[in-house]
Amino acid sequence: MPRRRSLLTAGLLLAQPCATLFRAPPARAQGAAWPRRLTDLAGRTITLPRPARALLLATGFDLVALSLLHPDPASLLAGWVDDLKRINTALVDAFTARFPHLATVPLLGSAAQDSLSVEKALSLGADLALLPGWQAATPAGQALIHALEQAGIPSLVLDFTQDPLGATPASLRLLGQALGREEQAEAIARFHEARRDAILERVAASGQPGPRVLLHAFAGSESCCWVWNQSGLGSFVTRLGARNLGSDLLPAAGMGGMLHLETVLAEDPEVYITTGLPRYPVRLGPGLTREEARASLATVLQAPPLSGLSAIHAGRAHAVWNHFNTVPLNILAFEAMARWVRPGLFPDLDPADTLAEINQRFAAMPLEGAWWVSLKPGIP
Repeated sequence: MPRRRSLLTAGLLLAQPCATLFRAPPARAQGAAWPRRLTDLAGRTITLPRPARALLLATGFDLVALSLLHPDPASLLAGWVDDLKRINTALVDAFTARFPHLATVPLLGSAAQDSLSVEKALSLGADLALLPGWQAATPAGQALIHALEQAGIPSLVLDFTQDPLGATPASLRLLGQALGREEQAEAIARFHEARRDAILERVAASGQPGPRVLLHAFAGSESCCWVWNQSGLGSFVTRLGARNLGSDLLPAAGMGGMLHLETVLAEDPEVYITTGLPRYPVRLGPGLTREEARASLATVLQAPPLSGLSAIHAGRAHAVWNHFNTVPLNILAFEAMARWVRPGLFPDLDPADTLAEINQRFAAMPLEGAWWVSLKPGIP
């Protein structure tokens, strides 16, 4: 139980209980004028009388999505929960330095403890609430949507987690339509699609199977080993034509689950990928250098129990920022995994180039830090 709680508070398993319940249709808007009818990622239709300007965020991670569409994302917030502030303090600090108003945005409670205050949310004069798909499919999420609707506050369901490659462009377009920022949203959605499709087309043309891959959350944590199945970040492995060991060994329901350490060692994947956060043993995220991230990965992987894996000795061990599974920047993780899993197909692919273009063209706050790393120097 303590291990499961730590994963929940790190934002990893938040989607697990309901991943099989949420299947997103394409988001769409009916008509360009206002009022505007929008159909969200859960197939719900709402009407907005005007562009939304006072948002409630049921996950603070949606601030990252807003920052790709609006020059001052903090100005759009009426209230938000504490998950981003609690889990990725350095990222919130960076946003606050750029947008000081963020420090004054009311907190609505904790997403981890299902303590979001509906009463406080209703008092903030919001005109739209944003919810992730995993939350909208839970009883607590449904109750929140209903309470807000009763008070005249519509809700939009987005998905950057359960089907990141398929639903991220649709979620960005939907958010742009709600904000009256269609042009910006269309540009970033097409940017995501173009890079995604370039990888998928090359994989399909190769006709060759990829290696056996293990995607393991938070190497070096107290218990081992929580592994992704075919959902979320785990879907990246499958879409690269590789064999995702989590899909082979775990039930399809949810986002993944626990494997015994002995099973991981016996399976001995050809490529090993873990995830990290600034406060975890493998340190990745804002405010960190590539050297710091690589040193933390080496400390974890060059010691028992994982040091015996063949992938580590072969230089095919890597790590990505865990919260690529909650934000539309997931294309960076997909590119990094493509380079690692299929190096023969993508010898020159470097997600740093993509991040540089995102920072130049889209990001209201340029993202700086170490977001992915390889154990072997010289590999992106």
